[in-house]
Amino acid sequence: MKVILASDHGGINISKEIASLLTEMNIEFEDIGCNCEDSVDYPDYAIPAAERVASGEFDKGILICGTGIGMSISANKVKGIRAALVHDVFSAKATREHNDTNMITMGERVIGSGLAREIVKTWLETDFLAGRHATRIGKVSDYENR
Repeated sequence: MKVILASDHGGINISKEIASLLTEMNIEFEDIGCNCEDSVDYPDYAIPAAERVASGEFDKGILICGTGIGMSISANKVKGIRAALVHDVFSAKATREHNDTNMITMGERVIGSGLAREIVKTWLETDFLAGRHATRIGKVSDYENR
């Protein structure tokens, strides 16, 4: 599995925690920034990360900003991306099982680093259930491809 990691200035602390977790889990990843506390624009990080997941270069992506909202909106504009804003472990599991999400977003100003690590670990270790859920995702993809 290959993961791309990105954040804006509002998510750099949790981004560092997630990078550490990915290393501990022996998961190959690339951190594309930002690595600064100066204000930057979240689409400048979310969209390139999402494009690289959509192209197949990366299997999954993790995006972090202050709330996770801007990153989620930006990533979901890229065709083929199913990004979910997640702030609890139950939703992390459900969004993989039911929605086959290929990206998650989180907000550093909403959750702490310990919970963020649990969310990411759960999300990465949970498989898509397919079945009736695949039909639903197919409907979304059909609409997206019109």
